[in-house]
Amino acid sequence: MRSSDGLGSAHLLPLWRVVHDRLSSGRQVTRVKVGPLDDEQRSALADLLGSERLPGEYATVSLAALDELLLSSVGAGVREVVASLLGPLDDRAGRRALGDAARAELWAWLSGHPVVTAQPALREWVDAVRRAGLVGGSVERTRADLDRALRVVGALPGAGVPLPVLAERVLGDPHALDEGTRCAGLVLRALAAVYGVDPSRDAQERRALWERTGVVEDELSSVVLAAGLRLRGDDVGSRVLHACADSGHVAALTLAQVRATSFVGVPGDVWVFENPSVPAVAVARFGGSCPPVVCTSGWPNSAVIALLRGLSVAGAALHYHGDFDGEGVRIAAHVMARTGAAPWHMATDDYLLALRDARVGTPVGRVTEAPWDGGLADAMREHGSAVPEERVTARLLDELDDCGGPVGGLP
Repeated sequence: MRSSDGLGSAHLLPLWRVVHDRLSSGRQVTRVKVGPLDDEQRSALADLLGSERLPGEYATVSLAALDELLLSSVGAGVREVVASLLGPLDDRAGRRALGDAARAELWAWLSGHPVVTAQPALREWVDAVRRAGLVGGSVERTRADLDRALRVVGALPGAGVPLPVLAERVLGDPHALDEGTRCAGLVLRALAAVYGVDPSRDAQERRALWERTGVVEDELSSVVLAAGLRLRGDDVGSRVLHACADSGHVAALTLAQVRATSFVGVPGDVWVFENPSVPAVAVARFGGSCPPVVCTSGWPNSAVIALLRGLSVAGAALHYHGDFDGEGVRIAAHVMARTGAAPWHMATDDYLLALRDARVGTPVGRVTEAPWDGGLADAMREHGSAVPEERVTARLLDELDDCGGPVGGLP
């Protein structure tokens, strides 16, 4: 570029600022409007453009004409000239497009995260997080925060460990889940969505929600019910289970006893039910020949998850059944995601069949998607009636009595 000393005149600065700003938009620009101009600025603009008449207070300048003039006078186009006078041009449209793409990728990652897809109730949490927007306007920071929160949610329910121990184990920082931290807030809001409760409003409610996930439970208050479950180990848990199975009683194992169980000689199949009435009916019917049954007693505590995981890891196939209502579906998804259990007679056809026997149904409540059956939630919303597990208990136990295992429908 040839000498451009005259172009740097203070009287031409309003023109260059407008041109620089418009070209930095990243969009196509054909003309710019500059003003208000004083007399000296109008005169300088007329000299630049080679005009015999002074422009008005506001002047419109063709960029094509200006570009041609500059190329002939200084050997550089308008972009090069304004960049040399005011600094590099921006590309705001390009940056916006990149930002939009990065945000879209972030939300797609969050929606498709394995922890979210395993528990569709978390979609409500995903929507709330998305409405809240980016943390500090940063995609990278938001993703890092969400990744940490999802790692914690994926590790729950806990095995009765204190909150700092969980934080150290999952995040490498014993204070990462302290009261008031961003990560703790994200996790607690996610748990509120999973359990279908309002987000905790005070410290007491937050402690209760942590306790519900087994984070601060002690080893004695967390108990799991099981019947007909015989293990061959010589540990306390195996002996309690075996003795109760032989005598036709339901065993109540504490978390401490489950942790002491070796899981030697697990049965090939274990049937998992949501409601305590089912194992009670099962032992009354089968006595000492009751098939292996475990009860979650609603939302599973640490002892339940520890027992089911131990059975699954040792080779037992877990078959789950629960209530056909909104919370029952969320519990089922939670148990399956945490233990590897498979749904048993929890399909749409099973729900519709059970409805035929209903006289008066209670409302299904808030229904979220069932990961194992894409049509179940729609059917439950359409009919609006819940099917408690107790209504089909006899039919389920008949199948176990006749066949010694699940038949038909889902495995």
